[in-house]
Amino acid sequence: MAVTLEQAQRVGYTCLKALLRFAFMVANNLVAIPSYVLYLIILQPLRVLDSKSFWYIEGVLFKWLLAMVASWGWWAGYTVVEWGDDVKAVSEDEAMVLVNHQATGDVCTLMMCLQDKGTVVRQMMWLMDHIFKYTNFGIVSLIHGDFFIRQGRAHRDQQLVLLKEHLEKYYRSRNRKWIVLFPEGGFLRKRRETSQAFAKKNNLPFLKHVTLPRLGATQVILKTLVAPQENGTPAGRDAVIKESKSKGLQWVIDTTIAYPKGEPIDIQTWILGYRQPTVTHVHYRIFPVKDVPAEPEALTHWLYERFIEKEDLLTHFYETGAFPPLQGQTKAISREMTLSNLWLVGIQSLAFLSGGMWYCIFQYFYHCLF
Repeated sequence: MAVTLEQAQRVGYTCLKALLRFAFMVANNLVAIPSYVLYLIILQPLRVLDSKSFWYIEGVLFKWLLAMVASWGWWAGYTVVEWGDDVKAVSEDEAMVLVNHQATGDVCTLMMCLQDKGTVVRQMMWLMDHIFKYTNFGIVSLIHGDFFIRQGRAHRDQQLVLLKEHLEKYYRSRNRKWIVLFPEGGFLRKRRETSQAFAKKNNLPFLKHVTLPRLGATQVILKTLVAPQENGTPAGRDAVIKESKSKGLQWVIDTTIAYPKGEPIDIQTWILGYRQPTVTHVHYRIFPVKDVPAEPEALTHWLYERFIEKEDLLTHFYETGAFPPLQGQTKAISREMTLSNLWLVGIQSLAFLSGGMWYCIFQYFYHCLF
């Protein structure tokens, strides 16, 4: 089939745009990430004298870095519409966020849609595959105190011990509030066949849009971060908004990410922007941690229920283009998540100004020494 001039121009424009975006991302990373590291090196005396203030500043810088990542998708037209419970109502409390996992773009989507959720972005901890330690963002996550977990049966027990130690050492000392994990333990396309075989063998529901979650990390987080007297005590769903804050993990936020036609966005698309503008849909359901059982068997059943619900939510979404209404609602209510272009430009400008400042400082000391 012959290619028309218009098609050739469209392809050429897409390639040029992708090339320019990639060049900008590289430049952005070359100035923003080293600046983050250097600012924190300079602030090490403050860490000794006033660690709370140090981690506050680190959190602000961390949020700005995540906002830069969010801006790459935002400016490419990859926006977010939110459904279900309003998580802003619990943004000042401690919460565990359970997310389904389809592609590398899931993390970028969360970086975007959590930007307007108060202080949680700068006070959150991420659990991610250890391979991310070796990416350009790895040094940032290491400093921030995220946990890199190795997948596989051979590492499982040791990793759970290390996770418990990590939470005890860093979670409260750095004033973390939200902890984000992907209980499926991998991407949908990689785990679906194995999960379905396990479900068939154990007489569990057949899932197409999610996989059965793993218990380990969730159980460790609950045991480590929930006040003992809270877990297992019944509480009504209406308590989500009304209940006052108390010490320890207070909420579980079940988060479901849905892409139109089930076609997830990967990190390459997020960076290069060659896909047409796309709206990603994110559904939240908040559970008081009091409603979450502590015993392994009951907790496993509770987790399975959540992912079976995710399956139903995603099936409804792919059939209708919308999530179903919450219990007690007659119509599902969606909220378009927005970012300020002026704010994003300001953060990007600050990154490049910081890079220029550090370059001038190094040049000055270089000439002084040599």
